[in-house]
Amino acid sequence: MPQISYFLGVIIRMFYRDHNPPHFHAVYGDYEALIDIQKNEIISGTLPPRVLGLVVEWAALHQ
Repeated sequence: MPQISYFLGVIIRMFYRDHNPPHFHAVYGDYEALIDIQKNEIISGTLPPRVLGLVVEWAALHQ
């Protein structure tokens, strides 16, 4: 899966032509979550609250 960003131990990945809704994968250690691009919320998986805040902020900056 192509890595599009890496910050503070968080890896952001995205597949081309992945299933709907449009989303990206956020990986942090043993945690992984799928984040909806339009709604900026978790579709599935979990992240620690602090990391989720960082990922949501990153998504808002890169939308």
